[in-house]
Amino acid sequence: MRTERFGELTVRVTGGNDGKGGGDGPLVVLLHGFGAPGTDLVPLARVMDVPRETRFAFPEAPLALPAGYGGGRAWWMLDMERLQQAMIAGIPRDLRVEQPEGLAPAREKLSATLDALTADLGVAEGSLILGGFSQGAMLSCDQVLHSDRPLAGLALLSGAYLNEEEWAPRFARREGLPVFQSHGRRDPILSFEGAEHLRAAMEGAGWDLRFTAFGGAHEIPMDVLDGLAAFIGERVG
Repeated sequence: MRTERFGELTVRVTGGNDGKGGGDGPLVVLLHGFGAPGTDLVPLARVMDVPRETRFAFPEAPLALPAGYGGGRAWWMLDMERLQQAMIAGIPRDLRVEQPEGLAPAREKLSATLDALTADLGVAEGSLILGGFSQGAMLSCDQVLHSDRPLAGLALLSGAYLNEEEWAPRFARREGLPVFQSHGRRDPILSFEGAEHLRAAMEGAGWDLRFTAFGGAHEIPMDVLDGLAAFIGERVG
């Protein structure tokens, strides 16, 4: 694995013919969630059964959280008190009305990083899969909706429908986009209901969606990883 700056973000690159992103295989870019370190999703590259030449990149979110988060980072800041109150009350948050102040800057940083990554690694057009977990899934979806970048697929792990006013008119522009979406039925942080709203929007716009529901909470269980690996293999194999 190698760790370098691409654009304004630190990125960990692995896989390929040398374990450091070498070769001409497809590229899978996965974004971690709020509060996680930049290394959080890196182990996924080792446990998923994907074509040998597949390369992985794991960008690190630009914002460092306070020391109590153990080195965690964020793509944009959250109102943690509001989140905790909603969890205690058992009231699902409807993020369709949320327009995070830091979303646009995060999207711009990610876009520049993707440009730098694909150029440096020589990724063929249409050989990129973008995705992430939780906040990383939301940013991935936002990036896709604001871009015409050719993609082999999009992976949304425990994400949510965010910023409906801006997102809704953009879904139709990506008709036919292959998507892998997963969500836990008992997720206390980002509700299953919210995932269903996003699912309906994507299906309604003609996205090629594969949806995996599981019985757990806010997590990435092994059956989801198996499904994601199969999705990657089909899109880039």
